[in-house]
Amino acid sequence: MSLPEAFKERLEKIVPHERFDTIIKTFDAPKQVTFRVNTLKSTASELEAELTREGIAFERVGWLEGVYRISPDDKLRLTQTEAFYGGRLYIQNLSSMIAPVLLDPKPDETVLDLAAAPGGKTLILASMMHNTGWLSAVEPSRERFFRLCDNLKHQGVTNAHTYMTDGRSVGKKCPLMFDRILLDAPCSSEARFKTFDEKSTSYWSIHKVKETSKLQRRLLLSAYDALKPGGKLLYSTCSFSPEENESPLQHLLERHGDHLKTLPLILPFDNVQKPLTRWGKEVYDERIRNAVRILPTDTIDGFFICLLEKLP
Repeated sequence: MSLPEAFKERLEKIVPHERFDTIIKTFDAPKQVTFRVNTLKSTASELEAELTREGIAFERVGWLEGVYRISPDDKLRLTQTEAFYGGRLYIQNLSSMIAPVLLDPKPDETVLDLAAAPGGKTLILASMMHNTGWLSAVEPSRERFFRLCDNLKHQGVTNAHTYMTDGRSVGKKCPLMFDRILLDAPCSSEARFKTFDEKSTSYWSIHKVKETSKLQRRLLLSAYDALKPGGKLLYSTCSFSPEENESPLQHLLERHGDHLKTLPLILPFDNVQKPLTRWGKEVYDERIRNAVRILPTDTIDGFFICLLEKLP
């Protein structure tokens, strides 16, 4: 199976020309499996000792504490370990781990995860908060909501309050309530396409991208309303499309730009790209240039991240 032609044509216009062929190849093979220690239940040294006893060969990811990679062939064995069953480790792609780390929640703050299921990022937020403060986790889909609740319980999260509700309504219900908000927005999941899994691309279309963009704009406006002055909002997607990345941010800045600034992001690897300055007829606000598009490798998924601060 190959990637949709329309997707490839668009991707070629988005990513750096010299990296296009390398990026296309990353969709053809399973990525390295990455996982991290759940610090609510264990420590890095305890988990390493436990996995060594089980004969699991792992490699540390140098730039993220307590994070490891293994070959895709060893994933099944990892999911059969006591550490996995006991919730002492969590399997997650590296790019998904970066978003909550950059948001950097502190103990005793009020924090909102606006599109929380299945809960991997919520768990990192809870760990960084040391299970203190108030962590709201919102998910509208009934099935995904209960999966989120099960995950948080299994991983030992006690400071999270879960809500099965539409994130677009949260800003009106909870105005100016949160110190930090994570909006890892629902998206067309282009970074998760796999040529060996037909299902991964079966729902994609340019129409779907544009429909998703409308939802993302509404969620961003809701997040803005819920954020305290001086608070921080991190917006991310696992999509390449500017309609889902630069455009919703443009929409937000056009409405509330006088009360927002974007913060520069420095990542410890070089497979990154500055956001686009324009797409089609749309020309983007200079401030969006502080965001980052992470380009995929054999270990990390493509991702887009922007960190904003609401001015006091």
